[in-house]
Amino acid sequence: MSADSRAIGVALFGAGRIGKIHAANLVRHPRAQLRYVVDVHQPSAEALAAKHGASVATMEQVLADPGIGAVVIGSSTDTHADLIMRAAAAGKAIFCEKPVDLDVQRAHACAQTVKEAGVVCMIGFQRRFDPTFAALKQRLDVGEIGIPEVLIVTSRDPAPPPAAYIAHSGGVFKDMLIHDFDIFRWILGGEAVSVHATGGCPNMPEVAAAGDISHAAVTLRTRDGALCQINTSRRAAYGYDQRFEVLGSKGLLQAGNVRPTEVVAWSEQAISSDKPEAFFLERYRAAYALEIEHFFDALVNGTPVRTTIEDGIKALELAEVATQSWREGRAIDCSI
Repeated sequence: MSADSRAIGVALFGAGRIGKIHAANLVRHPRAQLRYVVDVHQPSAEALAAKHGASVATMEQVLADPGIGAVVIGSSTDTHADLIMRAAAAGKAIFCEKPVDLDVQRAHACAQTVKEAGVVCMIGFQRRFDPTFAALKQRLDVGEIGIPEVLIVTSRDPAPPPAAYIAHSGGVFKDMLIHDFDIFRWILGGEAVSVHATGGCPNMPEVAAAGDISHAAVTLRTRDGALCQINTSRRAAYGYDQRFEVLGSKGLLQAGNVRPTEVVAWSEQAISSDKPEAFFLERYRAAYALEIEHFFDALVNGTPVRTTIEDGIKALELAEVATQSWREGRAIDCSI
């Protein structure tokens, strides 16, 4: 825990997988002081708090404590909107994992509450902070490949989550592709005027039984005619597949997968390398640290956060339109 007297007191909501990642990054930041951990599963909260020298608390205790300047929300999706609004009303700065909520209107209500409270609110689209993806974006912005014309995104999980999770996840477009919709907006720098989504459950009847699809393909078009194609799957036997490429008027930029090591073996039989990182916690390890660093730098220096609640809403709206397109089997004209 930081000994800096200027450190900002922080409460962490959620002691699960992502909560543990955020807790470790918080205690490493010199301007953050992790004081409380809140989780409905008391043993998890106690274990994480003890590990990092924090205390277990309730939401009411956190929001009433004037020594808490910021909250980090890594709890389940159904808690996000309420925590955002209550933290904003209490004057706390907010970092919240995606999505803001599964309901677009409720997400808009959150944004209004944040605006009225005048607090900082950052949404956890960590892919923008991935060193490889960010390097591509920088090179794109300086015109290395001219005007971007086509973005192709591949986003595949190594294995599907339990059917019980899928049934309450909001569907593949809100649960998984919301990150990819944010990549679309970030990389192409425009909004979608057309969305066409399709999908199915090849060889994954348990996903269909939960009311969702396991594989999806989405095509988006911006007002200036740039195209984006996103392909996703809840299962990739070879690992966590996260990459994209941008075709521009003067060339191509590619951002590939991250591997545990970059050792390549050459033999008479084959040339081989490590598979991609196992899952999101490993693949975006650096990105999670960098986004927390950015959040606290923004609080200390008064600079705007790069992933706002408005970005969260825009991605959610695209997920909603994609869901409609898939269900109706047609392209949807929109002006989001």
